[in-house]
Amino acid sequence: MINRNTYLKQLIALRGQKLIKVVTGIRRCGKSTLFELFKDVLKSESITDDNIHSYNFEERENQTFSSWAEIYDTIVSKCTESTNYVFLDEVQLVPQFEKLVDALFVKKNIDLYITGSNAYLLSSELATLLSGRYIAINLHPYSFAEYVSAFHNETRIDKLFNRYINGSCFPEAVNIFQTSPDMVNAYLRSLYETVVVKDIVKRRRLRKFDSLQRIIDFVFDSVGSVVSPNNIADCLQKNANGVSHNTVQKLLTYLMESYLVYPVRLYNIKGKRLLAANYKYYVVDLGLRNIVNTNRPDADLGHKLENVVYFELMRRGGEVFAGRTDKGEVDFVVKKYDGRMEYYQVAYRVDDEKTLNREISSLKCIRDANPKYLLSLDFDESVVDGVQKINVIDWLLQSDGAEAPFFSD
Repeated sequence: MINRNTYLKQLIALRGQKLIKVVTGIRRCGKSTLFELFKDVLKSESITDDNIHSYNFEERENQTFSSWAEIYDTIVSKCTESTNYVFLDEVQLVPQFEKLVDALFVKKNIDLYITGSNAYLLSSELATLLSGRYIAINLHPYSFAEYVSAFHNETRIDKLFNRYINGSCFPEAVNIFQTSPDMVNAYLRSLYETVVVKDIVKRRRLRKFDSLQRIIDFVFDSVGSVVSPNNIADCLQKNANGVSHNTVQKLLTYLMESYLVYPVRLYNIKGKRLLAANYKYYVVDLGLRNIVNTNRPDADLGHKLENVVYFELMRRGGEVFAGRTDKGEVDFVVKKYDGRMEYYQVAYRVDDEKTLNREISSLKCIRDANPKYLLSLDFDESVVDGVQKINVIDWLLQSDGAEAPFFSD
């Protein structure tokens, strides 16, 4: 079992806090496994099984309850007088789950942890009902460091990185690759269809699946590019696949709610303000992108690398934006929780001085003293005009000492 230290540390830090710990993320990214790791920590500190109560509502034996109240009564009847750690997986599958969560939360002897595979969990009545009483941890598939640890017999980091940037980092996809690599795409196809059909089409009762698929095609093919609902609608109209602006906006929201894609807002660095309408979008797993788009190992490497860097920045904490300057774009602006800013430009290779100057020109025009980084596969780690060049593989493997990416309301 791969140790998800970044997230495990957060659960440990939150233990005993009178807050509901909500772990969110796309299906099969490892939420249940994270709970198992945390339970191991509890047991190592002499917490007994009598004080640990787990219910996964995707399992058949937990689908026989007639109401949320029956589930509540069952859990409470098994609790001891001392602190009880209650874990509810995929709790949004329970009718009126908000009432179940609220009723358990107010019990003084319960420390409550829940998971959900759809942002509906936090955009529903739960957010209103529990305002100020929950904290969310958004879990992603494996980081590169976690991916490397899964292949302990492979010593060539460059080989692993090439596989990582062109394949899947879902935990089960990584396991399958080690025994039956030819079956990985079949697994990803099944996962993709489950997310799209169950979490979007069925839940939202969509009648036109083809419109959703075309928008997925567009967004997956435009990773790292600035787009807007109008851009997408206009492009689909030109291809005789007309979809209205409002429909595009609605379907993009559904994709984000399922954690299939993540939006990044644009930030005017000079004016220190967010820009409206346009976003960049990143795909939660590049292997899923292969299911929709033909992904040659030598194609679109810059945007693939940018996708990887985005999720690593998310893991390390802070708000992540795409930057705009008078000289062009800055791939990422990170606002840390103490107010510090960091600027990142991402390039697959910087082979000559002309390319270098193009990549760092937007960074050079930023007048503040915050750190500026150029991440690439080059091994030159010099400082050029105040921009620190860093090898991206080394950076991805760093022990992050990161701030926890918590979100509370």
